[in-house]
Amino acid sequence: MRIYAIGDIHGQLAMLEAMHDRVAKDRAATGDQAAPVVHLGDYVDRGPDSRGVLQRLIDGVEEGQPWVTLRGNHDEMFLDYLRQGPEDQGWNWFAGNIGGRETLASYGVASGLLAKRKSVHRRACVAVPDAHRAFLEALPLSYETADLIFVHAGIRPGLPLSDQIPQDLLWIRGEFLSDPRDHGRIVVHGHTIVPAPEHRGNRVALDTGAGMGNMPTVAVFEGTDVHILEETGRRPLRP
Repeated sequence: MRIYAIGDIHGQLAMLEAMHDRVAKDRAATGDQAAPVVHLGDYVDRGPDSRGVLQRLIDGVEEGQPWVTLRGNHDEMFLDYLRQGPEDQGWNWFAGNIGGRETLASYGVASGLLAKRKSVHRRACVAVPDAHRAFLEALPLSYETADLIFVHAGIRPGLPLSDQIPQDLLWIRGEFLSDPRDHGRIVVHGHTIVPAPEHRGNRVALDTGAGMGNMPTVAVFEGTDVHILEETGRRPLRP
């Protein structure tokens, strides 16, 4: 089975389109137009056009594209902000380089005056289309095939996928990244930035830092064989 996967996008619409273009070129070369494209989450924050990224994904799904769109922790934080309001933990979405300010700016909502957080929240809830919120609410946490498990962050080692909790699928790092054991299937994930895509035998890491302005990564899997799609074509990715 052939399947594509795109790492974290973080509001970079032009980069997302570039990854889709690489998939289209590979499809043309293979003649396979039906293989799924799994997006590993983190569609919002940091980059300039979170709204545009979400709309592109919504449009593609509605057009019948064979796309799978998983939820990332940044997508969850955006939802938390809209759900909880400015007095709750969701306000931390604006701290540091998390990227909440950039996401709201893409919807035309300035968030610079923290003292007016209630006003910012009201304007955000109006500015974010219902279709965007519904799309985010419906995002699944995982996708699996006979050979692969796709998640945003990773899995809790030693637990079957059915017993995993959302917190780990969205946020886990150290316990998963440092664990060398066979998970039964290769885990394909984003979340933790790597300078280049990595194949660690039991997992494949595809977050190459679009949120920091770096080019994201798209890979194609055929069974357990992995290739990175570059401008010039396929490049094997081996453990």
